[in-house]
Amino acid sequence: MGSTLALPGVDVDPRDAARSTAALRRLLDALPGVDAWGVEKRAATLATRSIKRESKAAAIDLAIRTMDLTTLEGADTPRRVRSLCARAVRPDPADPRVPSVAAVCVYPDLVATAVEAVVGTDVLVASVATAFPSGRASLAVKLADTSEAVAAGADEIDMVIDRGAFLAGDVAKVFDEIVAVKEACGDAHLKVILETGELATYDHVRRASWLALVAGADTIKTSTGKTATNATLPVAVVMLEAVRDFAALTGEARGVKVAGGVRTTKEAVRYLVVVNEIAGPAWLTPDRFRIGASSLLTDLLLQRQKLTTGVYGSADRVPID
Repeated sequence: MGSTLALPGVDVDPRDAARSTAALRRLLDALPGVDAWGVEKRAATLATRSIKRESKAAAIDLAIRTMDLTTLEGADTPRRVRSLCARAVRPDPADPRVPSVAAVCVYPDLVATAVEAVVGTDVLVASVATAFPSGRASLAVKLADTSEAVAAGADEIDMVIDRGAFLAGDVAKVFDEIVAVKEACGDAHLKVILETGELATYDHVRRASWLALVAGADTIKTSTGKTATNATLPVAVVMLEAVRDFAALTGEARGVKVAGGVRTTKEAVRYLVVVNEIAGPAWLTPDRFRIGASSLLTDLLLQRQKLTTGVYGSADRVPID
């Protein structure tokens, strides 16, 4: 591996940036600006790609396999989580060929319930943490939040960055918090939520993506799903470019998760196309790409039934949580 980034004007090694605040700032400041028009044009072009019937069937199953089936409501109950887990393991009880989802995502106090419900299956348990969704808490509180979820058996932690600190230019604080949460995760996989709708510009999204990757994020995630603007195709392009370039430089493959507002099969397939075209087919696995959603699974199952039977079924015939 060389020590120079394969990006114009950037000559800071991420390993150096991880050890020095000054090097981290140099790396982030040296990242090339994002051509907003170009990114949006590329995303719009990829969104028009059509796929053949055979490919659509495979894409639907892939979308299911990459899904984090999510419930993050104040009214969540153990019964609701157990129901969600049953659906995650067996999305369509009438068709055992339908794959399980990648993970279920719940609040920390419901992790133990979810772990018990998916035991013996391949479905993982993810938990939001670090004062989700605002991230407005002390580091001690964020670490306690993370440790609670990990102790309860969470396989994955979805943390939120301090967007206020990032936008104020305090990248060292954001970096240090990610590092500390990563350590608190132990063997659990860390997804770092950038909340891109609040970052306002693609340049900020690129810088936040690289910051999180250098700090040790296993996956960078678009959104909490709790703001007005969540995942978008152009933002996904920017984030996928970041993990692609990071992997090319370091040899370390990191993932991307899109979350919030992905409700239809058409939207999910568009994201899969973008992943394939920007990062490459090696990212079309649950280890490197996830879709966080709650209602998407119903539409995927309906579209799958239509491809299988030729008849578009009714939503009330598809199992729901």
